[in-house]
Order: sequence, then C-alpha cells, then structure tokens
Amino acid sequence: MILFSTTLHAVLSFLSTGIVGLTGWQVLLYTLIVTHITIASVTIYLHRHQAHRALELHAIPSHFFRFWLWLTTGQVTKEWAAVHRKHHAKCETEEDPHSPVTRGIRKVLFEGAELYRIESKNQETIDKYGHGTPSDWIERNVYTRFSWQGIVILLFVNIALFGVIGVSVWAVQMAWIPITAAGIINGIGHYWGYRNYDCADAATNIIPFGILIGGEELHNNHHTFATSAKLSSKWYEFDIGWMYIRILETLGLAKVKKLAPKPAFEHGKLVADFDTLQSVIANRYDVMAKYAKSVKHAWHEEFEHLKHKANLETRFLKSSRKLLQREPAKLEALHKQQLIELFEHSKALETMHHMRVELGAIWERSHSTRDQLLHQLQDWCVRAEASGIKSLQEFSQRLRSYA
Repeated sequence: MILFSTTLHAVLSFLSTGIVGLTGWQVLLYTLIVTHITIASVTIYLHRHQAHRALELHAIPSHFFRFWLWLTTGQVTKEWAAVHRKHHAKCETEEDPHSPVTRGIRKVLFEGAELYRIESKNQETIDKYGHGTPSDWIERNVYTRFSWQGIVILLFVNIALFGVIGVSVWAVQMAWIPITAAGIINGIGHYWGYRNYDCADAATNIIPFGILIGGEELHNNHHTFATSAKLSSKWYEFDIGWMYIRILETLGLAKVKKLAPKPAFEHGKLVADFDTLQSVIANRYDVMAKYAKSVKHAWHEEFEHLKHKANLETRFLKSSRKLLQREPAKLEALHKQQLIELFEHSKALETMHHMRVELGAIWERSHSTRDQLLHQLQDWCVRAEASGIKSLQEFSQRLRSYA
C-alpha cells in the first residue's frame, strides 16, 4: 500500500511538473522562444532560402531548420515552396491558393491552413513549382515520408518536460504557423495595412516592425522585391529575420544572393542619359513611390482651391485623393469618371495624373529601342519642368539624377 501511494505520488508529481519542474512564467517564456524559432525557420529557410533563393545556407543551419520544422510543423519543404511560388505566380487570381481578394478575408484569415493543405495535395502544383528543393535520403525517408510523426514526438517531449501543461505548450506550437503565417500574413497581408510600393497585387505591410512574425509583416515590400533577402526598405522598418541572416552571414553560415535595388544619384545632371534610363527602369518601384509623394504635395497645394473656390464636398475630395494614389490602370470606370470631374477644377492634378501614366509606360514599352526610350524620358522631363507645377518640377530634377 505504501509502495502504491509512493508511486502514485511520483506519477502525479511528474504529470504536474514534468522533468524540469519549471514555473508557469518559465514555461510561458519557453513557449515564446520555441515558437519564435519556428517563425525564424519558416522565414529564413522555407521562404527566403528555399522558395525565393534569396540566400544560400550552410549545411548546419539548413539541417537544423529542416529538423525543427519537421518537429514543430510537419511541413514538407517541397510542398511549402511550391504553394508559395504559385501564390506569387498567380497572385490575386482565381488560381491563387490563398488570396483574400478572390476568396474573402474571413476565409483566408480563419481557414488559411486548410487552404494550404488542399493546395499541397495538388500534384500539378508540386511538379510545376516544387523544383530545386531538397531530395536527399533524410528528406525522402523521414521528413516527407513521416511528415506528421515529428509533431507527435514533440507532444511526448513536451509532456515529459513539463507534465500535463506540456499539452498546452504543444497546442500553441501547432497553432502558431497556421495563425501567423497562413492566416495573418496571407490574409491581412493582402487586405489591410500600408503600402510603400504600388506593386501589381494587393500586398500590404501590416506594421513597420517585423518581429513577431519574423519580418513577414512587411509583405508589400516582399511582393515588390520578391527575391530580396531583406524585407525592410524604409529607415523606420525593422526585419528581425534579416538581422538573423546577417548574423549567420558573419559566422560564415549564410551568403546573401539578392537584395532589392538601391538607387544611386548623380546630382547636378542636367539631361537624362542612358545611365539614367537604366537606373529608372531598374528602380521603377522607387520612382513611382516618390512620384506618389509628389502627387500628395500637389494635392496639398490645390486643396484650398478645390474646397473653397470649387465648392467640392469633403467626402468627394477624400475619395478623390485616394484615387490619385492608385495605379491608373487599376481604376474602374466609375473612379475614372470621378477623376475627370475633379480635373475640371484642377489642371495641375490632371497633369500630374497623365504624366504618371506616361512615366509608367516608359518601362512597359518592350518593343521600343533604347534610343526611343531615352528620348521619351528626356521629353517627359522637359515637359514636367515646363509645367509650372512645383512638385512635378522637383520630381523631374530628382528623376534625371538617377545614376
């Protein structure tokens, strides 16, 4: 009887505290650390290294990330990379595996993991987009063949370490990627936030500080420069995943292959030349982001006239301002008509709008020769600086200084 009582007490003690006997706060800290390691593994290994080839990884971190992801997510590298590459190739279309534009924000936010699971079973997607991912013995015979066994092992490890509360730790680990990556990034990251660049899809930066989700919060930056190893672009943005990559690079465990182009300037240049043309085309997203700022300045200069002299309603002005910031090609017929009404009261804004269309056409004219494109750019600058619109003139002076 005494032996039974002692054994029962030992079992209950084990179930209560596990092997390590941590306090509740210590278990919480452990959970935050391990889930962050999982996020770092996804953004560095699966996303930037495997899906986009933005960096090379040494075998040591590469094998660690593969093992950790098998243990904590059960994700197969080839499947993840294939689904993500298809997302970029078919973004915001019916073929996009998880676009809130076509499927609705609620669907992607709350069922994003299920959408990923369905697409990962599409063999056509895997065959077309899954090239170049690991296919060594351990990938074939462990990580792919027994993809779900890793998370079962993790469950028993957590129970052994922490007792019954280890089940809760395991549950958080299992939910972390489906909520943050499949739900928040794929959902909110294409629905709400701010945009540094007017890229072809609806991707947004959720917040400027990419810490909780490893830098993936800067989703608009990523979709604009998909193959860049660094996701932050403005001075006030922070990408913790990039910080980890730089640490690995310093230790000789990683090598950055691609970064977003950074424009250089030759101030005082009076006429745009071939270097200007090449730089403008290469940095077109930066060019258009700066042009959007010029449009804002022009709007402020015209606002008092539009509000008081033209007697336009505040609601009309607010919506018109938003329309001026959008890519002209994406405007619907109703929006175009609204801008036509606005332009009847402001020739300056009309000029800014039409000049934006012309500027964007320069890098879209693939049939034009290099000489023709340069002539178009030079002519654009001449007309901009003769427009009498201060913000347009200042932008043109900046534009011809690209080097």
